[in-house]
Amino acid sequence: MKYLILLLTLSLTFGCSMRDIVSMDAQTEQKFDLNDNDSDGVIMERERCVETVIGASIDNYGCATVSDINERQELQILFENDSDYINPRYYQQIEQVAQLMKLYPNTVVTIEGHCSKTGSYEHNLALSQARADNVVKVLSDTFGIASSRLTATGFSYDQPIDLSETPEANEANRRVMAEVTGDDTKTDMKWHIYTVDQ
Repeated sequence: MKYLILLLTLSLTFGCSMRDIVSMDAQTEQKFDLNDNDSDGVIMERERCVETVIGASIDNYGCATVSDINERQELQILFENDSDYINPRYYQQIEQVAQLMKLYPNTVVTIEGHCSKTGSYEHNLALSQARADNVVKVLSDTFGIASSRLTATGFSYDQPIDLSETPEANEANRRVMAEVTGDDTKTDMKWHIYTVDQ
């Protein structure tokens, strides 16, 4: 029994001493670049589009998703009955259209003028055209948008948004629309806590 214990002890001692010893000083080379240089959440090893716009919506390879510019919005400009005068307090809305066009220089805008159904069709056609022309004039003269990028079209009362012909409906139908289109594309941005509906 003594010999068995001695033999077991010797085998364990020699067995442990024969294991490979690895030096901790050895340097290992990193094969993949795990940095995220443009802070888009995609490591450089996978990155295909460097310098992504901060906050852009991206795919798995760090490339921003883009969409064609085709924005249509109603300008909340209230016209008096039978008037094409634009109160300067509404210029801020027109300026937003101008800023979009300056940001995307290959865009054009069509300003649509609309009227309520009071008076003759021909009179309202001329009035709706004058309303659209005046918005185009503000875009050009006040905000410096080239007239070659601007179109004005009057629709008389052909496209009402409220058919009830109440005073409130007539006020809502006296409006202008801006449709910005172009060859430019814009980067789609990620939704975040501060995102609001447009």
